[in-house]
Amino acid sequence: MNIDFDLTFLGQMVVFSVLIVLLKPLLYDPILRLFEEREKRTDGAKADARSMQEKAGELLRKYEHELEKVHRVAAEERDRVRGETARLEAEQMNEARALAAKIIDEGRERIEEEIHSIKFELGRDSERLARDIAGRVLGREVTS
Repeated sequence: MNIDFDLTFLGQMVVFSVLIVLLKPLLYDPILRLFEEREKRTDGAKADARSMQEKAGELLRKYEHELEKVHRVAAEERDRVRGETARLEAEQMNEARALAAKIIDEGRERIEEEIHSIKFELGRDSERLARDIAGRVLGREVTS
């Protein structure tokens, strides 16, 4: 293969050089600036995203810490209320037991009084019945 370096080759070299000189400021430089600007913005957006992510992580840690404090305070309050409830329940049970014991004692006293009065009435009635029976058996009235 033979390659000739004639005028057409030189003409093509000149046209190529002119195109490079003309297209560099009109096309290549703006495109390269555009690519550079896009790269800067992308890097800036990535840095902003990292910064936001770090802030979000810090906020999440603060939230979890505050939530832990709230859980701890709620547990303490729950334990305090349970203790207070147990104390009130014990007081009420003691009052109820004392009241029940009082009612039982009063009932026993009333029963004792009723038993005593019934025995007294039975004693009087038994004397009267004994006189009536003795009077009927003897056929006359018996006096005590």
